[in-house]
Amino acid sequence: MTATLVAKNLAAGHGDRSLFSGLDLVVAPGDVIGLVGANGAGKSTLLRLLAGLDAPEEGELRLSPPSATVGHLPQEPERRPGETVREFLARRTGVAEAQRAMDAATQALVDGAPGADDAYAISLERWLGLGGADLDERAEEVADSLGLRIELDQPMTSLSGGQAARAGLASLLLSRYDVFLLDEPTNDLDLDGLERLERFVTGLRAGTVVVSHDREFLARTVTKVLELDLAQRQINLYGGGYEAYLEERETARRHAREEYEEYADKRAALQERAQMQRTWMDKGVKNARRKAGDNDKIGRKFRSEASEKQAAKARQTQRMIERLDVVEEPRKEWELRMEIAAAPRSGAVVASLRDAEVRRDGFVLGPVTLQIDWADRVAVTGANGAGKSTLLAALLGRVPLDAGHGALGAGVLIGEVDQARALFHGPESLLDAFSAAVPDTEPVEVRTLLAKFGLKSDHVLRQAATLSPGERTRAALALLQGRGVNLLVLDEPTNHLDLPAIEQLESALDSYQGTLLLVTHDRRMLDAVRTTRRLEVADGKVTER
Repeated sequence: MTATLVAKNLAAGHGDRSLFSGLDLVVAPGDVIGLVGANGAGKSTLLRLLAGLDAPEEGELRLSPPSATVGHLPQEPERRPGETVREFLARRTGVAEAQRAMDAATQALVDGAPGADDAYAISLERWLGLGGADLDERAEEVADSLGLRIELDQPMTSLSGGQAARAGLASLLLSRYDVFLLDEPTNDLDLDGLERLERFVTGLRAGTVVVSHDREFLARTVTKVLELDLAQRQINLYGGGYEAYLEERETARRHAREEYEEYADKRAALQERAQMQRTWMDKGVKNARRKAGDNDKIGRKFRSEASEKQAAKARQTQRMIERLDVVEEPRKEWELRMEIAAAPRSGAVVASLRDAEVRRDGFVLGPVTLQIDWADRVAVTGANGAGKSTLLAALLGRVPLDAGHGALGAGVLIGEVDQARALFHGPESLLDAFSAAVPDTEPVEVRTLLAKFGLKSDHVLRQAATLSPGERTRAALALLQGRGVNLLVLDEPTNHLDLPAIEQLESALDSYQGTLLLVTHDRRMLDAVRTTRRLEVADGKVTER
């Protein structure tokens, strides 16, 4: 079934803060609309509104035909206890809910309830449309094609991070919705998973709205871009793909700035002229009063007329100012200006492994012989589950080696985003959790530093565990700036960051002078960040490319 989703004049907010208003959008069959904007602009909120999960403050939604199915697939940070992989797939594809509706309709049919025939027919059509009839068979095939070699009846909580990411991708590939709403589907996917997701999205006949931080994914898939511009409080829809959006946005911002500057210059010139005319008028009046005693009637008349003329000119100039079409000054966007505080350099050898092996639940990393030297900038790539994170843990001495030797060099001070994110999961406030990690920093300085990363007063006193994934990542980046490091370890740092913050992180990495270990599947980051070495991890083996 092809379907069209229409939103008219939508408005939403959080408390007293308005996120957006007057939002119009049509999601037609074949559309792939990239939804972009800074963290907190309302992207996830809009997806929930479009899915009918939340009610807008204003506006309406129309789905044509009304019986069409809308799939809202959020990025789930946690797996539900007790839920098997099979149940997870059925829930995410909508089949589980459709099955419950069909079971209820079947019972009503047995009970002879009025209208039961129609209700059963509708529920059966929905169940079939979502792919319920052959879901189990297809699930086995898709799981196998993704290399997810597990029993589908085992708990989701038993899966590794890489397996959970592939299960999430499987749930998407198995879905047969009429409209797709995808919230960060690229998170945690490796390069193979990203390519499969791209093929799936570009091959859909259904209309799709997608939120993603992966710039290459957006460039390869979207046909339009809807921007929620928090700084300007504007909603802009751009035709064409992601690259066209970047060009049009830059042109529009330049024109807006030029238009405002032209208006400001014209207004300032008119105000200066009006002020000068008023000054001349005042001088004329004073002169007229000073010489009022003389008997020169012609002189007095001339001075009086001159003052009146200046007053008229001043009034005319003021009217010109009032008739100007007011152009609001473009608001300056909040910009993360990030620096990574450098510690004194470490020894020449930063970390080393010799014939090292790590064995874990049937997986073996190694044997690995590897040396990381001072100022090496190393990109680590490989599929999910290949052993990248295990390699980092072995280099940093975080896991015991089952064979071989490993050592961390002298004077190494580690900064690690993945580890730092974990600091902000407890019941204490963000301010207290952050201060504990930098005990020599005054609370006022901590607040100032967090504010630079967009974490203001309403964030710092909240429980750290209540922060969003993006806010925790910002706090982790702030920690890198708050304490000196000479070995920077970034394991998928772009997850949950908005696009401006990712670009600022890349800029900060460019000026960082220490040793860098970078694990990322972000293809544009791999191109943008300067590296001196690249390690490929595959099936527990490490090779240098």
